[in-house]
Amino acid sequence: MLPPDLTVIVVTWNSSGPLVNCLRALEAAREVIPLELFIVDNASTDGSADVARQVAPWAQVIENHDNRGFAAANNQGLCRAQGRYVVLLNPDTWLPDDAWGQMVAFLDEHPNVGVLGPRIVDRDGIIDPRCARRYPSLRSELFEKLRLDRRFPHSRLFGDYLMTYWDHKDSREVEALSGACMMIRREVIEDVGLLDEDFFMYGEDVEWCYRIKKTGWQVFFYTQATVMHWGARSSQLVAEQMGIEALRSMYLFFLKTRGPRYAAAYRILILGLSIAKQVVFRVGSLVCRSGEARSRYRKKVQLHKSILEWVWKGA
Repeated sequence: MLPPDLTVIVVTWNSSGPLVNCLRALEAAREVIPLELFIVDNASTDGSADVARQVAPWAQVIENHDNRGFAAANNQGLCRAQGRYVVLLNPDTWLPDDAWGQMVAFLDEHPNVGVLGPRIVDRDGIIDPRCARRYPSLRSELFEKLRLDRRFPHSRLFGDYLMTYWDHKDSREVEALSGACMMIRREVIEDVGLLDEDFFMYGEDVEWCYRIKKTGWQVFFYTQATVMHWGARSSQLVAEQMGIEALRSMYLFFLKTRGPRYAAAYRILILGLSIAKQVVFRVGSLVCRSGEARSRYRKKVQLHKSILEWVWKGA
């Protein structure tokens, strides 16, 4: 029996609502291209695993007793995958069934491409620039934390990391893709290994792309396929913790790819920015007249106290 063309891995954590549409789209895709599906649930409390069994009884559901994180959960599926190509897919996404065949055909025709990522748009059709980006740097982190990349999106200097000056309408080789949806060759996984489980959430996709390019494979952005991403609803449930996790993941990426000195410089950068923002927000809470605005400033002060604790203790 021939292996399926695709193995799709969907990691869930309290994602029962958006998961239904994702699974229905995959059901339709099965009629177009042979695929197997693994749903790995990270100890959801909203019945995500039960929803998966009801909507997609043909899928293989793996239930974890604790939240193992994005990388570790995907690795559980990767270790069982039989497909020629493997897809990492967020549960809050929707991809038209014909896009799968287009992506498989592209990889079949381009043997040097190791991993392929589609255009990712939000519900309003606005492109998510993280679907095709460069590796982050201290400079890009400074610009992002000061929101200069948003204020000057067409600048090649301030918009370098997410390439916001580019309209993302042409396919091209890039440095990194988004783990919300990426298709990777089985041979590449055998070459570079699984996702790095030191990353709990965020950064593991960029680090994987870094290793893939380092071994000589191309990382390619494919604009002919478009996936709709409803947004990170589950991570928004614990927004403050995920904010700290994003900093920790960036620190890990710099440590693993640039070395300890560069990673230490990143911590110093975050320390300086956080102290400055604390001062600004404390002053704002004292001078503002609106109770609502005062409460908002105090929450930001508390957030940056948590960030300072992370910088100091590495927690």
